[in-house]
Amino acid sequence: MVATPIGNLADVGLRTLALLQRCDVVAAEDTRAAQRLLQAWGLSLPLLRADRHREQAAAQAVLQHLQQGRRVAFVSDAGTPAIRDPGSVLARSARAAGHAVLALPGPSAVTTALSASGLELDDGYVFAGYVPATQGRRREFLRGLLGAARAVVCFEAPHRIRDSLRELQQLEPQRPLLLAKELTKQFETFVAGDAAELLRWLDADPRHAQGEFVLILAARAAPEAEALPQQALEWTLRLARELPASRACALVAEMTGADRRELYRWLLRQPGHAGAED
Repeated sequence: MVATPIGNLADVGLRTLALLQRCDVVAAEDTRAAQRLLQAWGLSLPLLRADRHREQAAAQAVLQHLQQGRRVAFVSDAGTPAIRDPGSVLARSARAAGHAVLALPGPSAVTTALSASGLELDDGYVFAGYVPATQGRRREFLRGLLGAARAVVCFEAPHRIRDSLRELQQLEPQRPLLLAKELTKQFETFVAGDAAELLRWLDADPRHAQGEFVLILAARAAPEAEALPQQALEWTLRLARELPASRACALVAEMTGADRRELYRWLLRQPGHAGAED
């Protein structure tokens, strides 16, 4: 399972090139994109089409190659296989047949966008895939994402990005958002703001709406310390003198119903506890 560049061919890894040189067959979501990648690095290998519509049939062809002792690499057209791309059927079928399945990590639009977002990601993030195309499903999809306590990453097409932003503007106009477009390419761009600000940016220049988008919804704002029960705060301070911070917060959360993570964050901001993560 070989991750491939999402825009800049120079992002291909040395291990990827070394493995491709040793492979006998390359299964590809898009054989034309795979051919361009191979040619860019002076490689020539037989290609097997394995897009989403043909993945089940391609899995059988891949198994035949593996049974004959050949090495097979799978590449999606860009990014990491099986991350909202084909690949899971191939990996599952090969492993079920007793063959080793190896992952060669590399480019991903999800992690690339998050790494430059400036968002706090200590609580992790959610990858939600593509925003649905139809209005009703899109609204329900986005409504569900707005309730997430973590940052949410999704993909959106250029001809639908305004529709998604308009929905977000209606659902939660003040939610901080980030748009990332043309990642790793010449015109890579990051724009932060609420839905209205991003819509104005898109309308300012027709070129702004060109290219594929990664849309990030910032995590829902954490409640202020004042929103936590005073008794919970007092108990947390007392218990933290005798117990690790995480254990103290877990016990208080169990007793009072307060949010454990918010107690933990609050505790680490208190004198004598700052930097005392465990």
